[in-house]
Amino acid sequence: MLSPIQEYVEQLHSRYASSTEGHVADYIPELSKADPRWFGICIATRDGHVYEVGDTRQTFTIQSISKALVYGLALEDRGEEHVLSRIGVEPSGEAFNAISLREGSGAPFNPMINAGAIATAGQILKKDGKNRIERIMDYLSGFAGRSLAINQEVYQSESRTGHRNRAIGWLLRNFGILDEDPDETLETYFQQCSAEVTCRDLALMGATLANQGIQPLTRRRAIPSEYVDNVLGVMATCGMYDWSGEWIYRVGLPAKSGVGGGILAVLPGQLGIGIFSPPLDKQGNSDRGIKVCMDLSRELALHMLNPTATPLSAVRLSYHGGEVVSRRRLPPQAREILRINGDMIQVMELQGGLTFTTIEPVIRHAAELGAGCKHIIFDLRAVVNANSVSLILLANLGTRLAKKGVRVLFCHPGRLMAALRTVGIAENEIFNSMDAALEDCEDSLLMEVTGVSWRPHAPLNLKSCTLFRTCSDSDISFLEQELQRRRYETNQTIISSGDKATEMLVMVSGNVEVQIHLDKETRKRIDVLTAGMTVGEMAFLDGSARSADVVAMEPVECVVISKEWFDGLNARHPALKIALLQEMTHEIASRLRQANLSISAFHRS
Repeated sequence: MLSPIQEYVEQLHSRYASSTEGHVADYIPELSKADPRWFGICIATRDGHVYEVGDTRQTFTIQSISKALVYGLALEDRGEEHVLSRIGVEPSGEAFNAISLREGSGAPFNPMINAGAIATAGQILKKDGKNRIERIMDYLSGFAGRSLAINQEVYQSESRTGHRNRAIGWLLRNFGILDEDPDETLETYFQQCSAEVTCRDLALMGATLANQGIQPLTRRRAIPSEYVDNVLGVMATCGMYDWSGEWIYRVGLPAKSGVGGGILAVLPGQLGIGIFSPPLDKQGNSDRGIKVCMDLSRELALHMLNPTATPLSAVRLSYHGGEVVSRRRLPPQAREILRINGDMIQVMELQGGLTFTTIEPVIRHAAELGAGCKHIIFDLRAVVNANSVSLILLANLGTRLAKKGVRVLFCHPGRLMAALRTVGIAENEIFNSMDAALEDCEDSLLMEVTGVSWRPHAPLNLKSCTLFRTCSDSDISFLEQELQRRRYETNQTIISSGDKATEMLVMVSGNVEVQIHLDKETRKRIDVLTAGMTVGEMAFLDGSARSADVVAMEPVECVVISKEWFDGLNARHPALKIALLQEMTHEIASRLRQANLSISAFHRS
């Protein structure tokens, strides 16, 4: 099925595909070879989903779009104070190649005009055995999520014809903006502008900035988060040259254009846009690109100053501990207690950027929940960034609710771990996974309700095991005499995926973990079984191969029910076999009901 968003992008491409307005840049001879019919549109979300149409994989040179990103590297190398002493951040209102220097200091007005970009290139440090252009190319590649290369023909063409830029370079040297003769810096600048990219690359570069500096496909940080705002700031005010004011008025997105025909735009916290069409308007921006971005902003309400462009709530999903439980399998009595009292555990999955305005309703709702629950878990896995104000408010909420006997916990902290600790959230209130947080809350709740731990302190007798709980005393004696016992040591594999199911096990002590293979080296826990549980009954009943591994988490003792012995009950003890099958059916039905509750919770809007 074609996504409605993909369909919209394709319709937008068709709207302007036949346009013949604008002219391909020819002041750099190699650029004049571009086909004016090339046209691509690409949108990349901050989680890496890409919508694209047209010539999105056609390579072209990045040109001035590199200025915005390299400015981030200069900030990283030199720090904000040093860079601002050499390069301003004020719009010049002049063309991209204007010689716009402040009177007296000689500092360029901003890093988006050629003078500012050349000065920016001069601030990049040579380090780690790499020269400036090598570090710049590595940096740009980090944004794209792939290795980029320089188009040597375009570079040589720019170098041979860049007389105006050479004059700017020597002016910057004269005013002390550059610390050395400008020849090497100029060649670095010409090369960075000659980096080959695609429309798709631009969209992913934008999505990286939207995602607070983390490339959405590689999940690697391309730029420190503290400099993302600086880069987006100069893109918003200066990125479209002498059309920047009208751009921010009409489109309302931080953006940067290049004379190669590219436009990179960003909706902070949400997505990146890449447009490629070589014909330029009189300001040097892609003619089709400007029109497409205006339509996108208007029709999809993407203007960053439009309130609808900001998520209305930081809460992605909420549910309680009676609807969604941890992956371990608890005894029936414990499960029933959680079902009845599960609303004492409340979960809120947060999303997007956490600021005062987005966290305020969350805090208010959590305070209301605290009047009737004992545990609140905040899941942070979908949080893109969180400022200190939002985290301080969450920490204060935890302190206040703790006085009322309510615990506030956090899971999936990711890169927010240090920030959470800095605002005073204790280590034992932060969990790496939702499963771990739920287990902790479930243990506490079961203790609060029953007054005793649900965990057995000694091996169980057979009557205490779920499978045998309805058996008579004579049946238990029969089972004790008939069934063999087996022990497993910690980390020993009990069941291997793919094995034939010739037996099932009933645990009388210990815990085991059910694991599936994500790849050759990575496993994921999908269940934990405790003493009293049955292991491997599904494949045992339907005769299929084992679908997962079962590994002992600690020393485990089991009774073994072989397929041959179980089948023999038809003649030897049919009533017992019926009772055991009924109990297995009851247990499977109970797990299906819980799965239905979880599915309903996860799909609740």
